[in-house]
This record gives sequence, C-alpha cells and structure tokens, in this order.
Amino acid sequence: MSIFISGSLAYDRIMAFPGHFADHILPDKIHVLNVCFNISGLVEKFGGTAGNIAYTLAQLDEKPFIVATCGDDFARYSRWLDESRLPGKWIKNIPGVFTAGAYITTDLDDNQITAFNPGAMAFEADLPVLNGRDGDSIVFIAPGNKDDMKNMASRARENGVPFFFDPGQSLNIWTGNELREAVRGAYCFISNDYELSLFLQMTSWNLDTLYKNVEVVITTRGPEGAVLDLRGERTLIPAVPVRDVQDPTGAGDAFRAGLLKGRKLGLPLDVCCQMGVVTATFAIEHHGTQEHRMNWQSFCERYEARFGSLLC
Repeated sequence: MSIFISGSLAYDRIMAFPGHFADHILPDKIHVLNVCFNISGLVEKFGGTAGNIAYTLAQLDEKPFIVATCGDDFARYSRWLDESRLPGKWIKNIPGVFTAGAYITTDLDDNQITAFNPGAMAFEADLPVLNGRDGDSIVFIAPGNKDDMKNMASRARENGVPFFFDPGQSLNIWTGNELREAVRGAYCFISNDYELSLFLQMTSWNLDTLYKNVEVVITTRGPEGAVLDLRGERTLIPAVPVRDVQDPTGAGDAFRAGLLKGRKLGLPLDVCCQMGVVTATFAIEHHGTQEHRMNWQSFCERYEARFGSLLC
C-alpha cells in the first residue's frame, strides 16, 4: 500500500532571547511598536507537517510519498530526506523562492513571537494519480497549500481512495463552505480539541452532521491521549508516560505517523490510535520535530510495555 502525505515542508529557525519580551514592550506604545531582540543562539530544524509525518513513518520502515513544494534552498532538506530513505518523487521545486520557513523567537518565560514565510508553499504541488480500485493507496491531507488540500481530497474521493483530513493550523484560511466540501467522504477527520470546536463553529455543523460525512473522528488531547469516535461511540486512548519530557512540538505529527502505520497494517482502529500515542512519546523526548530515533523493535517494546503484544 502506498501512503501519500499532502502537506508542508519547512525550515524551523528557532532563536533564543535571553530576556523577557514584557520588559521591552511598553503597553502605551503598542501603536508605534519598534523593538529589536538580540538573540543568544539560533538553530535550524527540518519541519513542516508532511515532512514530520513522513520522517516518523520512515523510522517505522515505511516510505511514504510527500506531496509538497520546496524552494531554491531545499538542498539540505533534500539530503536529509535521502538519508531517511524517503522518496522525493512528488516534491515540486518552485524556482526563485525559498522553502517555507518559520522564524520563532522564544524568551525566558517560553513566550514566543513567530513569523511564517509560506514561500514555496504558496504554490500548488503536482498531485499524484490515485487509484482506489485495488485498495493499494491511502492519502493523508495535512495543513499545507489550501488548493492542494482541496484538490487532493477531491481526487481521493473521486477515485475511491480513503483519505484522512487534518485541517489543523490551516483553519484560519478556510471558509465554512470550503471545509464542508473538502471533508465530505473522508475516512477520518483528525484534529485536536480546539481545532474540532473551531471546525464545527466554522461549518455550522454539530458532531452528528460530521458523522454523516466521515467514518471516523479522532481527537488528540495532549497529555490525556486521544479519543476515537465512531459516530458517537467514543473510546479514550490513554497517553503513554514519557520518560524525559523535552519538547511537545511535533507530538501530533508523530501520532499521525503511528496511526497511519497501524492503518497500513490493517489493525483495528483502537490499536492504530494506541500506536499513535506511542510514537508521540519518542518525539516528546527530543527537541525538534525530526530529531527522535526509533526502529520497529524499539517501538514494539514500548507499545507492549503499555498495551500488550502487537505481534512484532
């Protein structure tokens, strides 16, 4: 089975400010704000929703196809994907622009100021041909270029390919009508608690209406785990204790990778979600979204310690 992940590829450039933003922002001068923060360090990490999900899947011996765009500065990221044994067939280069980038400055109180340059993500990717007749493909639509998200959903729906729809942090660029059309016929709608509430508000739907349009609703709840919702029949999938909490960023994408691995193996949905909460722990134990290391055996050992045998 081929896994196609539509979403973003981005560089995360993280800067540390050894002070407090509040000491440099005067409330009565907000209308003429002009500040400069001297940072004590900068690190660059590979990121983006499609890249993060694909990276964790590669750790689990999968080779998903990333459907995304990149810019002229993508060479370092491309080498990283090669080292991770991830194919680049459906990554489209857009000449004359940068790869999408997030510029994140964090102060001593963990407050953040972030600027995001969509760069190449503002351009549409080349979408793969999908064929659902023999059940050999699955599509995951993560936040990225909105036209890609809409077109990938339409293509999957028209060709009978099951797809996961995950609007996530892209919700602010959608209209209610666009969301209602994009999610129609999805195998699974996945989000966190806040995003689910915002989606329902934007679409003027309730959960019963969502159930009529998708087969499965999965809602992640951070340290509580995740909720598997089969048209009102809800099951809480408890989180797995983390050995050494470092950075929760990227845990959601790692969860999605574990979920997709289980789906490809044809395992029950509750087991797929259990696999997701396990993969999330590996990400939380490292700074950055593509810094964790695991293999199938180490994953199975952690899974079995919490949930029992996975026949690994």
